[in-house]
Amino acid sequence: MGEVRGMWFYHLIAIVTVIVWGTTFVSTKILLSYGLSPMEILLYRFALAYVAMWFVAPRKILARNYKDELLFVMAGLCGGSLYFVSENTALGITLASNVSLILCTAPILTAFLTFLFTKGEKLDRKLIWGSLIAFVGVALVVFNGSFILKINPVGDALTLIAALMWAFYGLILKRMGSRYPVLFVTRKVFFYGIITLLPMFLFKPIQTDWHVLVQPVICLNLLFLGLVASMLCYIMWNTAVKQLGVVRTTNYIYIVPLVTLITSAIVIDEIITIVGLFGSVFILSGVYVAERGLKCFRLLWS
Repeated sequence: MGEVRGMWFYHLIAIVTVIVWGTTFVSTKILLSYGLSPMEILLYRFALAYVAMWFVAPRKILARNYKDELLFVMAGLCGGSLYFVSENTALGITLASNVSLILCTAPILTAFLTFLFTKGEKLDRKLIWGSLIAFVGVALVVFNGSFILKINPVGDALTLIAALMWAFYGLILKRMGSRYPVLFVTRKVFFYGIITLLPMFLFKPIQTDWHVLVQPVICLNLLFLGLVASMLCYIMWNTAVKQLGVVRTTNYIYIVPLVTLITSAIVIDEIITIVGLFGSVFILSGVYVAERGLKCFRLLWS
């Protein structure tokens, strides 16, 4: 019984994490309105997170061997620079609804990649059904009663790359989480996220006026993105993956569009339609089915 209760704690921190990630668009939009580019925002938030991690993470510098160090490089690339650059670039050339919808294929991709690359791993039927139900809900929430779908091959492909990167990031976490402390893993992700991002500034140098960065509104939003949405949330997410498994944890990604829908209604007065409400029910039902199966629904139907 104690172990089951303990598992609920890790479910809770996964949910809290995706709730925070679902609200980060507000801070990002504010920073963009002040002239910061998406890559600059990522650099500043990861740099803040990395510096802060030194106060809580083990002082160990390198991994045990060069193969593990290379895996940490891949973790920083997949869960950091390449993921965010692909997503933000896609947002600039395709519809935000397309990006939101395609990104939510990450749990399905994670399940299939785990099945392909992990020996003895099987595709859980309840996970498949739950993912399908939640994905339908995501589609309803994303479009929220206004169905606009415009195919953009480049933008949609970049979004799919971002979803794949997050799926691969989960697989790397699964492997490294059993061999290294969560805080050490998280610090390495931020470090290599920054290192693999820096070459991209050769193509688009930083142009932000440094006087802008000292404005209170900029500082507060960067602190939120760096210390809460990055450092704290990555620690919680990596911990949840270590304890619950990558597939179960990634399934909570479906909640992000639901949080964004609610936050949009509260902060920028967007209207939640009946379609959006139905989508919310589908998302919550799908997440429940993925975790618990269809037993509850069978009882309701019987």
